[in-house]
Amino acid sequence: MLTSRLFRSRRGSAAGAGAAAALLTSVALVAAAPAQAAPRACPGADSSDPARCAQVIGINAGSALVMRTAPRYSAAPVARYGNGQWLEVECWTTGDPDADGHGYRYWMRVSTGSAWGYVNDWYLDTGGPGTWKSILHQC
Repeated sequence: MLTSRLFRSRRGSAAGAGAAAALLTSVALVAAAPAQAAPRACPGADSSDPARCAQVIGINAGSALVMRTAPRYSAAPVARYGNGQWLEVECWTTGDPDADGHGYRYWMRVSTGSAWGYVNDWYLDTGGPGTWKSILHQC
């Protein structure tokens, strides 16, 4: 499994970030948002490859992000991914809100080379629509 330096550094600073988030949450200054990053060159790709990738994040231990045939949780499952796994991001659309109750309705069509489907963007380190709408087209 590929693990980026970004993922390792985020994991290593979780205690400090958690304390800061708790403080801000207690004064009601934090609104839930997807992780801040951006779709980027895929691991192993050269500079001429236009493909953009993102890592799976925020999945509870023992659980998985399920890729589906459509941007809704009732759609058939295609594959399952854990934290740190890379997915190629093709385009975005809207669908069911995220499974954790944040109301986030953006989904990405993603692929791995052997499968393609949709995952809720809440669970990818893409940075949210303000970051990726200028990079990715709508499906």
